[in-house]
Amino acid sequence: MTDVALNSSMGDAAPVQPASRPNLDKGFNPLTMILFCGILAAGLLYVAYSIYADIDATGMRVTAYLPYILLFVALLIALGFEFVNGFHDTANAVATVIYTHSLPAEFAVMWSGFFNFLGVLLSSGAVAFGIVSLLPVELILQVGSSAGFAMVFALLIAAIVWNLGTWYFGLPASSSHTLIGSIIGVGIANAMMRGRDGTSGVDWTKATEIGYALLLSPLFGFCMAAILLLVLKFVVRNPALYAAPEGNKPPPLWIRGVLIATCTGVSFAHGSNDGQKGMGLIMLILIGTVPTAYALNRALPESQVVQFQKTSEAASKVIAAKGAGHSIIGDPRPAVTQYVAARKISEGTYPSLAVLVKDIGDQVQKYGSLNKVPAEAVGNTRNDMYLTSEAIRFLMKDKENDLNKQEVDILKAYKGSLDSATKFIPLWVKIAVAIALGLGTMIGWKRIVITVGEKIGKSHLTYAQGASAELVAASTIGVADVFGLPVSTTHVLSSGVAGTMAANGSGLQMATIRNLLMAWVLTLPAAICLSAGLYVLFSNLF
Repeated sequence: MTDVALNSSMGDAAPVQPASRPNLDKGFNPLTMILFCGILAAGLLYVAYSIYADIDATGMRVTAYLPYILLFVALLIALGFEFVNGFHDTANAVATVIYTHSLPAEFAVMWSGFFNFLGVLLSSGAVAFGIVSLLPVELILQVGSSAGFAMVFALLIAAIVWNLGTWYFGLPASSSHTLIGSIIGVGIANAMMRGRDGTSGVDWTKATEIGYALLLSPLFGFCMAAILLLVLKFVVRNPALYAAPEGNKPPPLWIRGVLIATCTGVSFAHGSNDGQKGMGLIMLILIGTVPTAYALNRALPESQVVQFQKTSEAASKVIAAKGAGHSIIGDPRPAVTQYVAARKISEGTYPSLAVLVKDIGDQVQKYGSLNKVPAEAVGNTRNDMYLTSEAIRFLMKDKENDLNKQEVDILKAYKGSLDSATKFIPLWVKIAVAIALGLGTMIGWKRIVITVGEKIGKSHLTYAQGASAELVAASTIGVADVFGLPVSTTHVLSSGVAGTMAANGSGLQMATIRNLLMAWVLTLPAAICLSAGLYVLFSNLF
C-alpha cells in the first residue's frame, strides 16, 4: 500500500488516508441464514413435487423405487456442483465492489446471488446442450444404464473435488474448464474400456471450439481491460475515477453506480452462462431415469409438429438422393452411430440415415403429437431423433460430403425441428439450478475475493480498474452465451484485473500470477485424470 500523501505546505491540507481493507468478517444476520435454509428446503420440495407432477401427467405407474433413488442422488450431486460453482465464482463479480467500498461485503454477495438467479432463469439453453454434445454419443443414448450413471457421477464428482480444492487454496480456477476436462476424461476412459483409441471418445471438433473460447477469453480479458482503462484515462479526465478509495469512504455516487452496474452485469452473465452447464447434465439424468416424462418435449405445440413433418419430408428426399444406388438390410442405427462416433462417411452412412429419418417421420405421423407417443416408445424415439440430429450436424461440417447450400439449409431446418423436440429445459430445472447457484454465491466467497482484491496487483484497486475489468468480463460472457460457448468467468475477470494493473503501471504480484497460470494449466489434465479414474471405478461398481 502507498504511503500517505502529504501536502507540500505541511499543514494546509489534511493527509489523504490510504485505502483500508474492507470488512470481510462480518457474518450474516441470523434471520438471513434462516431465510437461506428456508429457500433451500423450499427448492428441494419444489423439485420433488415437479418431478412427481410430470410423471403423474404421463400416467406412468411407479413399479420400482431404485431408479428414483439414483435420480435423487444424481440431482443432489448436479445441484451441488452448481452450488460450489456459485461460491467458487462469485468472487469474480463482487471483489471490485467490495474493495472499492461500493457495497458492504455481505450485501454485495446477496446482490450478486440475486442476479445470478435471474441470469439462470433467463438463459437461452444453448450452452447447456453445447456441453452435452461433448459426451460420447453411445453414453448419451444409454444414459439410463449403469454406464450412463457412472458417466454422470464421475464427471460431476471430479468437477466438485477440483473446484473445492482450488477454492481451499484461494485459487480462482475455472469451473467451466474443470467440467469440460471431466467430460473429456469420461470420453477417453469410455473409449479405452471399449478397446478403442482414447482420442475417439470425444468430439474433438467441438472440444477444440470450446477450448479456443476458454484459452482466448483470459487473453482477451487482459488486453481489452487494459485498453479500456487507457481509453477511459484519455476520454474521462476526472482524477477521482483513477484513485484508490480513501479509508472506508465510499466512492462518489456516479462512480459507485458504475461499479454496482458492472457487478450486476457480471453476476447476471455468470448465471446465464455457468448455470446452463448444470442444466444440460440434469436433463441427461432426467432422460435416463424418467424418459417417459423428459425424453421428448411433450409441450411442443401442434403447429411445430406439423412443421416437423414438413422439414422431415424435405430432409428425407435430400438424404435419400445422396444414398441412391445403395440399400441396407436390417437396423440402420449401428451404421449411423458408427458415423457419429468416427465421423467418417462410408457407403452405408447416407442410406442408413435415410431409413432412420423415414422411421422418425413415420413415428411422429403415426402418433400425431409428441404428447401421444406411448411410454414404451418414448426412449427409442428420442434416441433416434438425437442420433439423427448429431449425424446431420457432422454431415454439414464434413468436407467429404457434396451438399450444396440449398441442401444444407434443408438439413439445418430439419435439425432445428429435431432439437426442439429433444433439447428443452423445463422451467423447474431452471429454477432449481438458479436457487443452487444463487445460494452458493452467499457461502465461502471470502478466500477468492481476497486473491482477486489484494493479491493480483501491488497497489489497491482503483475505481476505473474495477469498472474496466467488470465491464469487459460481463461483455465477454454475454457474447459467449449468445454463441453457445462456455467461457470462464474466473479467468476473464482475474485476467482483466491483471490487465488494468499492468496498464496503470501498478505492478503485478508475480507469485499470484504464477499460481493462477498453474491452476489454468493444471485444471484440464487434473480434471481429465480424476473423472477418468472415477468413471472406471463407478463402471465396475454399478
